[in-house]
Amino acid sequence: MNRFTRILPPDTTIDALRKQFEILERIGITGRAEMTFELSDNLRQIITDGVRLRHPEYSDSQVRREVLRITLGDELYRKAYEKRDEDK
Repeated sequence: MNRFTRILPPDTTIDALRKQFEILERIGITGRAEMTFELSDNLRQIITDGVRLRHPEYSDSQVRREVLRITLGDELYRKAYEKRDEDK
C-alpha cells in the first residue's frame, strides 16, 4: 500500500490523485494558501447568501451574527458573543 492508496477517495482513481498531488506541489505553499483563502471566502459568501435567503428581514448586522453562529457553532458562539448580544 503506497501513500496514494491510503488516502484514495472512493470516487477517485490513483492516476487522478497523483495528478492532483503534482499540481499541488507545483503551485507551492503560496498557491495552496491562496486557494485555501479563496475557498474560505467562497464558503462564507455561500453561508451569507443562505442566511439572507432564509431571513430577508435581517439587517446586515443580524446577517453577520448569524453567519458567525453558523460558522462557529452554537456553543462557541454563545461563549464568544452571548454577553455582547445581551448588551444590545
